[in-house]
Amino acid sequence: MIPKKFLQRFWAIAGAVSVRTKILGIVLALVILLGAGVTIQSRYALTTTMAAQLEEQSVSVSRDLAARSTDPILLNDLLSLHDLLDETRANNPNVRYAFIVDPQGQVIAQTFSGGFPPGLLSMNAVQPNEHHHTVLIKTNEGLVWDTAVPILDGKVGTARVGLSDASMQAALSTLTAQLLLTIVLVSATGILIAIILTWVLTRPILALVNATRAVAKGDFSRRVPRWANDEIGDLAEAFNKMTEELAHTDELRREREALRRQLLEKVIATQEDERRRIARELHDSTSQNLTSLLVGLRIMETNCAQCASKSKASDLRQVASRTLDEVHDLSMRLRPRSLDDLGLAAALERLAQEWQARYKIPVDVTIQLNARLPGDVETAIYRIVQEALTNVARHAHARSASIFVERRDDIVRTIVEDDGVGFDTSANYGERHLGLLGMRERAELLGGKLTIESTPELGTSIFIEIPLAKQQNPLVSETRI
Repeated sequence: MIPKKFLQRFWAIAGAVSVRTKILGIVLALVILLGAGVTIQSRYALTTTMAAQLEEQSVSVSRDLAARSTDPILLNDLLSLHDLLDETRANNPNVRYAFIVDPQGQVIAQTFSGGFPPGLLSMNAVQPNEHHHTVLIKTNEGLVWDTAVPILDGKVGTARVGLSDASMQAALSTLTAQLLLTIVLVSATGILIAIILTWVLTRPILALVNATRAVAKGDFSRRVPRWANDEIGDLAEAFNKMTEELAHTDELRREREALRRQLLEKVIATQEDERRRIARELHDSTSQNLTSLLVGLRIMETNCAQCASKSKASDLRQVASRTLDEVHDLSMRLRPRSLDDLGLAAALERLAQEWQARYKIPVDVTIQLNARLPGDVETAIYRIVQEALTNVARHAHARSASIFVERRDDIVRTIVEDDGVGFDTSANYGERHLGLLGMRERAELLGGKLTIESTPELGTSIFIEIPLAKQQNPLVSETRI
């Protein structure tokens, strides 16, 4: 039984070979196996047939020689006997030797030119009552069928003839050469047919592979032709239907994504406009009213030096003062005036100062910008940094934080880091997760990307990249607090 590991190893090697190589190998192996089988069977059948023919021919020639040599032996005509032996060899090319033995076992005529071989006489013997006796003798030049036939029941002597298998070997060599030539020609023809067959079979498969790779990259417009009405043709048609469905689905997805982006842009724009309006109203109306109230309470407190309500007026003035500070702070959180009036750098500086004063956490700010950025970009970066600092204050337990903003060519890069407890970015962290999602959406709406790197107990780093249209400004301002 073949070990499973060996089969797996074999299949790992065979499976890595291309389909064309597999088909060519199968065709060539079948042709070689078939040719080898035909050659072996043909040689075996021819050898068996010709061996039987040689044996029959040996018996026939020996009996003819025995019949024709009776009179010359009885007349002691050795010359006629030698002529008879030479005639027998001349008329039968397969005869290698022939000789006559008298009843006493002495050779009286033979065809050997170099002398009678020693030991040949004892290799075959026939009884007087036998029709003939044939033995197979191995020599350096091949096999010899040696047949002995008694002359007049052995009373006159014995005739022996040896037939060589040289003609049989020549016929086998010729047959083998022809078969090998046929195998080579059939193999070449088979390889040519296999090449054409593999081209026909693998070309649509390669087309499917290339189309599949294009689809994997997002190109759903690729189609493959139907080569034939077979299984591969059905596969090509099914693939084309699949790509059509994928193209339709991708179009719907793009439309939905565009609608979602438009909706999100409108939501964010509306949110910023509403924040700007509320901040303006708080600053222009509510703050002024509170300021007027504060001034009136101070006047009342001054004019009522001996009044019993002086302490009450003082308390109300303190409440109004705190309320004014809270309204001012709320207005700045909703929409800082510095972001619209002075730009991103001033707004981030003010944000860092207020955040540092509120949470008592040192924050380092480095800003390198070549003039003002587009309004939507400044708003997005400000809100992302604001949300990041809020997360640091609420969750990080950090000892320090840093903000870095720079513009290189047509890309604005922003980095917010802290040395807090960090978190697992693959886990769901509720409120923080929603904040991070909003930060990422703000960056992606402008064609940018947001990357978060955090390790528990090793702090968090947030990287934001937003592309810009190229603007040339040699003035570079750096602000550091």
